[in-house]
Amino acid sequence: MSDYAVRELPLFPLPDVVLFPQQLLPLHIFESRYRMLLQSVLESDKRFGVVRIDPETREMAEVGCCAEVLQHQTTDDGRSYIVTLGQQRFRVLNITRETPFRSAMVTWMEDEQVEDHSGLNDLSDSVNHALNDVITLTGKLQGQEVTLPDDLPDLPRELSFWIGAHLDPHAAGEQQALLELTDTHERLKRQFEMLDHTRRQLAARTVLKDTLSDSDTDSTDA
Repeated sequence: MSDYAVRELPLFPLPDVVLFPQQLLPLHIFESRYRMLLQSVLESDKRFGVVRIDPETREMAEVGCCAEVLQHQTTDDGRSYIVTLGQQRFRVLNITRETPFRSAMVTWMEDEQVEDHSGLNDLSDSVNHALNDVITLTGKLQGQEVTLPDDLPDLPRELSFWIGAHLDPHAAGEQQALLELTDTHERLKRQFEMLDHTRRQLAARTVLKDTLSDSDTDSTDA
């Protein structure tokens, strides 16, 4: 269910950047308005909103993710390097100010309550299996071992956020759509479809590579 608590949140709009809960996002702060934003949030609760800007339309998404500053380092010329962690998702209700940086009233978002835990866990297992296949096939095509991190989330919702964050960086539109979903099952279902499609493509390329490799071996033997 959604948490309808409302608060004002400073916003950091970023072209084609989608932050998911519990994912790290390093940022380089150099514009004066965002230097002021950083100073303001460090003096309060260290939180601000990351919202995707569509690079073509320049429109800001209505849903973003709250980021909490974990580490920050400021250079002599005033630039800052920070590491943030995604917290709750939010929906922008209305912009409260534009200067010196943009702020908005937001309401927090959560996934809906799960009714079919067994079905969700089965889907999560299928997604995990497809993800492992994609990683294995990718490693085989690249001729090197590729592995998933040891701390890959076990819980379905957290797994769906991790996968969403690690999609092709050119798929920001799809990432945004996944971020906006409030149904864990639907998010995992869409991710399974994407992973399964990728798995089939990689499997076909692997067969082709093996076939060409066998052909070259036969030619050498002849």
